[in-house]
Amino acid sequence: MLDLAEIWDSPVDDRTKAIPGGAALPLRDIGRQGWRLLEGDMPLPAAVLRQSAIDHNVDWMRRFTGLTGMLLCPHGKTSMSPQLFDRQLRAGAWGITAATVSHLHVYRRFGIRRILLANQLVDPAGIRFILSELARDPDFDFYCLVDSVASVDILREAAAKSGCPRPIQLLVEVGQAGGRTGARSVEQAVEIARAVHDGGPHLALRGVEGFEGVLEVADPAETIVRIEKMLDDMSEVAARCDALGLFAAGPVIVSAGGSQFYDLPSSLRRRLGTEREAIFVLRSGCYVTHDSSWFSEYAKAIAQRMPEVGELGEGLRPAIEVWAYVQSLPEPGLAIVTMGKRDASFDVHMPTPLKWHRDGMAAPAPLAGHQVLRMNDQHAYVTLPEGSPLRVGDRIACGIAHPCTTFDRWPVMLVVDNDYRVVDAIRTFF
Repeated sequence: MLDLAEIWDSPVDDRTKAIPGGAALPLRDIGRQGWRLLEGDMPLPAAVLRQSAIDHNVDWMRRFTGLTGMLLCPHGKTSMSPQLFDRQLRAGAWGITAATVSHLHVYRRFGIRRILLANQLVDPAGIRFILSELARDPDFDFYCLVDSVASVDILREAAAKSGCPRPIQLLVEVGQAGGRTGARSVEQAVEIARAVHDGGPHLALRGVEGFEGVLEVADPAETIVRIEKMLDDMSEVAARCDALGLFAAGPVIVSAGGSQFYDLPSSLRRRLGTEREAIFVLRSGCYVTHDSSWFSEYAKAIAQRMPEVGELGEGLRPAIEVWAYVQSLPEPGLAIVTMGKRDASFDVHMPTPLKWHRDGMAAPAPLAGHQVLRMNDQHAYVTLPEGSPLRVGDRIACGIAHPCTTFDRWPVMLVVDNDYRVVDAIRTFF
């Protein structure tokens, strides 16, 4: 679906983390080398993607969106990997969500046709790029957000000067006090929508958007109340804009849903007070790899709020593991491991020790009771329970807590099968 030849043909050598010394080959050939992580064929640390988990997660989210009646436009910032985007699109994703102008460059470079920029576009260079792409490619379907009349004016003036034959399609962003971007009231959102309507033919109002993830507070019940209010506000804005005739032709797009509360936006369908055709777009991105701690806890809460997900069988699986060596046991109860902040996310939780392996073992064994206490750039401090099996030279695998900030540490990530044979590789573009 995407044009990935440039990626598959790109050269990889031992200047890239986790690639064996002396290796120099195109990315497409990595899976043909017979490398085995558990036999010491590559240097560690190595962040790997478990192919079976990726396959499961892509299919699970396809079935989840089918259950809820939502369309999926996954946020690409999670992986910034066109190869994974291609998997998501082939599984039926409506488009790919972006956050920055640089993301737009990457997406268009590899042929993504429908992009939702879940952000305000105020950068002159970015606006020029989008207008040029709209003029150049009639199949390019682009949307972005506005949350002020000022941002509407910036886009209108630039579009008018460009002579672009198509309008920039916009969604009014609805927020809340104390949140991030977004109109702070229904009245303000309708005022912004009116400005977009009045900016025709250079602008077109296509829908309403919100992001619930930034509304989280310490009390889970209060978090749900805040999110429910945002969803109510979004629905009211859509209904009022429809009543005022502000939407351009085509179905109204109503979009919300990150990777923490992706069940709640499914209620937008029953909330929306308009007879107009509407499509409901979910933007979860981290599902493709899930994680071993942070999003896993949110998934448990989703299953409690929405028992129907039980119909889908096993939930999302952690797909990312970072493997390293035990390099030192300098004192009782402490191991130093060859993995640090340059290799795994630490912005939410420290990595979670999952399993260990030693030469001669048939397969990795579970590793209970171990904890990453802290990390330096290239080292992790792992506390050991009494009776820990670890020795110097053993391999240890850690799960991660935030896929987005693990992917961005790896320009190439190896893909492994269930026996930890390297079967493929992906590139990331951060």
